[in-house]
Amino acid sequence: MADYLTVAEAARRLGVKPATLYAYVSRGVLSRVRAPDGRTSLFGAEEVEQLARRGRPRRPPGVADITVESAITEITGDSLRFRGLDATRLAVSRTFEEVAELLWTGEFPSERAPWRARPAALAAARAAQAALPAGTLPLERLQVIVPAMAATDPLRLQLDRPAVIAAGRNIIAGMVDCLALPLPGDDPPETPRHGGLPAPRSPRPPGGGAGLPAPRSPRPPGGEAADQGEAVAGRLWSRLCAGNGPGNGQGRPAPGLMRALSAALVLLADHELAASTLAARAAASVRADPYAVVGTGLGAVSGALHGGASLGAETLMAAASGPEDVPRVVAELLRRGEKVPGFGHFVYRGGDPRAILLLDLVRRAAPKSGQLAVADAVFAEVRHKSLPEPNIDFAIATLVRVAGMVRGAGEAIFAVARTAGWIAHALEAYSGPGPLRPRAVYTGRPPADEP
Repeated sequence: MADYLTVAEAARRLGVKPATLYAYVSRGVLSRVRAPDGRTSLFGAEEVEQLARRGRPRRPPGVADITVESAITEITGDSLRFRGLDATRLAVSRTFEEVAELLWTGEFPSERAPWRARPAALAAARAAQAALPAGTLPLERLQVIVPAMAATDPLRLQLDRPAVIAAGRNIIAGMVDCLALPLPGDDPPETPRHGGLPAPRSPRPPGGGAGLPAPRSPRPPGGEAADQGEAVAGRLWSRLCAGNGPGNGQGRPAPGLMRALSAALVLLADHELAASTLAARAAASVRADPYAVVGTGLGAVSGALHGGASLGAETLMAAASGPEDVPRVVAELLRRGEKVPGFGHFVYRGGDPRAILLLDLVRRAAPKSGQLAVADAVFAEVRHKSLPEPNIDFAIATLVRVAGMVRGAGEAIFAVARTAGWIAHALEAYSGPGPLRPRAVYTGRPPADEP
């Protein structure tokens, strides 16, 4: 292919390292194609020559590129692919467990055995939550559950592929089955909340408890625990939904909403080197065990600019007493100099394909939902102000509100789903050359001879 250059040839022509070449691709500066073997990257000779003549692209202030070669996920301006397969198609055709196995092994599993955590891990993780205060959010519980499970696994430092995959199944099953069951009526989504946005992490609404009832201690897991033979999506639903949303009247979700939750888990399973994945991959590169890798990811994903963004969007919608109240809520948010959570994305400039699919599934499942009307009003108000398109965080928050899930459920959905991706990246890092060690550019004062 005379019109194309190999990685080495393109890097040599531009006078950069191969890692910088891939950074140019991720930033849209340079495009690449696949060689006939399906794995080798090639670069157009003419495009490389034009870039060489223009000189190296300047880096915008505040942007840092850390490039890692990975065969797991590919993101373009308008699509997301897992192992070469469109994630939005996988979301409506495959289970979360199947997609997790695809990320881990490159193939779908031949059998569909349910994932179960070991009894000792379940017992330890449930006991570890005993001292947590009422109103502890689901993600905060997950940050306690995972290290407690780790303490019961004496072979957690066995890092060969089968052992890590088995640990991944155990971790995800335990995260779901150890979440405390919500009480019926907990955090009902239809309860109006006036007077602006409530404090983001407070278990009670501001103003001395007006609005929502004071939180009660959740039911301990036991006889009412979800059947461990059920799929992860169904088990997670029973842990997050207090029975306030559309269903069949027997505590079961409307089928369309269950499909939406299953799709959300798939759509969130991985997203290349997002902040939590980079942190998790760095931990794995120094041979931290899978539980520690997931714990690292859980710490990063809680950030308000990452997985925690869905809680901000939930809180925004909860602050509106109805669709007609949304302009006031959005205006107050902007007046305080805050951004509207759940809109815009660093990668998807023309709209997040994950959000487009998930919002469509929720809309079809519960078209008459009052909470969907609130979400639509938020969307309309943001569009009226020419702000960016909704992202996956807004879509998850919409699902949570429409389904009647407990407050903070979106963060938990994100974390459980993304654990599959963290394990996939850990598997790559374990087989890699060594530590992922970025270098800093020192900007402090110059060296001094005296202290």
